[in-house]
Amino acid sequence: MEPVIVQRAEHCISRQDVSPEALKVLYGLKEAGYIAYIAGGGVRDLLLGRKPKDFDIVTDATPNEVRRVFRNCRLIGRRFRLAHVFYGSINIEVATFRSNQEPEEEEAAADRGLQRRSDEGVILRDNLFGTPEQDAIRRDFTVNALFYNIRDYSVIDYVGGLEDLKRRILRFIGDPQVRCVEDPVRMIRAVRFAAALGLTFDAATEQAIRDQRECLALANRSRLYEEVQKLFFSGAAQRAYELLREFGLFSMLFPEVGIWLGPEKGTPECRRISEALRQVDEWRAAGRTVSPALLFALMFGGMHEAHAGELAAQGQHKGLALHSVTMQHFGGLTERVQVPKVVRYRTAEILAAQPRLSVDGGGRARPLATRAFFPEAVAYLEFIVRLTGEHREALANVLAIPWDPAPDEESDPDRRRRGGRRGRRGKSLRTRRGGGDSETSAADG
Repeated sequence: MEPVIVQRAEHCISRQDVSPEALKVLYGLKEAGYIAYIAGGGVRDLLLGRKPKDFDIVTDATPNEVRRVFRNCRLIGRRFRLAHVFYGSINIEVATFRSNQEPEEEEAAADRGLQRRSDEGVILRDNLFGTPEQDAIRRDFTVNALFYNIRDYSVIDYVGGLEDLKRRILRFIGDPQVRCVEDPVRMIRAVRFAAALGLTFDAATEQAIRDQRECLALANRSRLYEEVQKLFFSGAAQRAYELLREFGLFSMLFPEVGIWLGPEKGTPECRRISEALRQVDEWRAAGRTVSPALLFALMFGGMHEAHAGELAAQGQHKGLALHSVTMQHFGGLTERVQVPKVVRYRTAEILAAQPRLSVDGGGRARPLATRAFFPEAVAYLEFIVRLTGEHREALANVLAIPWDPAPDEESDPDRRRRGGRRGRRGKSLRTRRGGGDSETSAADG
């Protein structure tokens, strides 16, 4: 297949838009005699006038050959063998061109340990090296299969990605039904790209996602957690949620929440999650940090509060009920999405703190100011005030409380992992946020 090659004068990508670290890797491979391209999202985003989050590089050098070129290199991965080249805190991912084999060739590849599939057809291991054309064809979407060639600064397109990018269309490469079965996580990636980039789905791609959504239950649980973070921290969380619901993927990711929401759209429960994710988008656009725990508290809080209310009606303390309901929900959710234990505990504490933050005008909240989750709990209350108009006085009082986390919080696994990091003594949350938006200090997902 002859690619479409767009010369430097005909496209908008400049080397000045590429990180210095990525350029070092590109030129290092080139000078060692290897082919070296920027691939995937970096090329796509540059062509769209967006700043790429990172730059992935593909080459005809094998991982071991990449390691011989760069002393600051480490090989990782089993499913996909990759090289990471480190420059201080920055690492550039380098992959060897890969190939998908024809069915009659897969058995031989499996015998050599290069490729392996599950009985359902999910790719479990894929280290078959190939050519640039083969590598482009095996990628997921046409807009992610573009290459930027450092030798002559051209853009190379084997699959029609340039035209799809121009038309703002998201299209699977190859048979969409097969692509969804091979790697069900691609369906979540499709939603993320469509939401974040404002793309519309090709008809066959859309149909495949609808047909194969139940394959998502076969996906690796840890990978799904990572993709959920990328999805809802993409800057288009609200739109992503709408697409997940439209395709039936939300219930596949979060079955219990899907049952609670029911099939109907536009219910108060649906609107609450939509508004919560709009809040996440707005906070992140304003430069505020939203942790995974706060994200899950905002998403699942409505359901947890409803279930905890039933327990409270039977005489259980509301805060304890919220903690119990949250941990129980996450216990079941790990069968689908592997949420780390530290995130589960932090989410439970954020929600369990709400009764103490909101009752008596916030008068019972001061003891919580020694806890690492306090800013996130206050951020959750801020969302509730915005959503319902209730507890305004409590929020104002809580924001004025100095946040001074204790050095040892044995009940907080996240704090123990961070080694007892402290906040600024004597500063209230209102002061710390500059009188505008409150600050959530936990690590960004």
